[in-house]
Amino acid sequence: MIISMTVFGTLGLFVRNIPLPSGELALYRAVMAAVLLGGYLLFSKQHIPFADMKREIWILFLSGAAMGMNWILLFEAYQYTTVSIATLSYYFAPVIVTVICPILFHERLTRKQVLCFILSTVGLILITVTKRSGSGTKTDFIGILFGLGAAVFYAAVILLNKFIKTVDGIHRTFLQFLSAIAVLIPYVLLSGGMHLDHLNGNFVGWISLLIVGFLHTGVTYCLYFSSLKVLSGQKAAILSYIDPLIAILVFVVFLHETMTALQLIGGLLILGFTLWNELGKDESV
Repeated sequence: MIISMTVFGTLGLFVRNIPLPSGELALYRAVMAAVLLGGYLLFSKQHIPFADMKREIWILFLSGAAMGMNWILLFEAYQYTTVSIATLSYYFAPVIVTVICPILFHERLTRKQVLCFILSTVGLILITVTKRSGSGTKTDFIGILFGLGAAVFYAAVILLNKFIKTVDGIHRTFLQFLSAIAVLIPYVLLSGGMHLDHLNGNFVGWISLLIVGFLHTGVTYCLYFSSLKVLSGQKAAILSYIDPLIAILVFVVFLHETMTALQLIGGLLILGFTLWNELGKDESV
């Protein structure tokens, strides 16, 4: 889990080096990850239980589609604002899940959860309304909106996964990658087509694309879902906060991006109260 979250935290650094539209980048990411996972399943002779998952096939498809849209919007967020602000906006997803679960699953919403939701929302407002020096407020705001859109689709992936009972771990992830590919291919073709020629002569771009596809997606998703099998939900939730902390470290050290004191406070409110909301839970989402 620690390795996977650390790698996830560096995603924005590599995405910034790939001169491709967000939808196309998401498609290549899904294709490379599916090839890697498919090869692993074939080599290890693991069979996917298709006969047992007939009732859940559409949920798997929708979760994969939501995963693909989540990637597109997150990559767009990186283009409009800093990696740290995009990541902090994206980490509003657990708050969305907390609010939606009582509606879908009739779970009781506690006072603590309400307080965490309110204060995390205050943190998001601080990030949104504060102008960074040397930045355009409009572009920051657009980036935050893309980050929130990514958070909505990530929350959708989490919630849809709650309905999937017959397929676990790597099998589920592999099928979700295939579903993402099925949705992203027509999206890319209708929104401008392929632009791999933009990487001609761009060694850094090619290497970054391969790293995002095989390492950040294929390998890291395997590590992530494998860790969920042996970690409690509380430990997994706490360790997941390595991701935004690494992302902030990356933007300070490598990208030299700026963030105001109020935005930093807003980020701490989102991360702190989302983490507090997770404390005491024993089962993984």
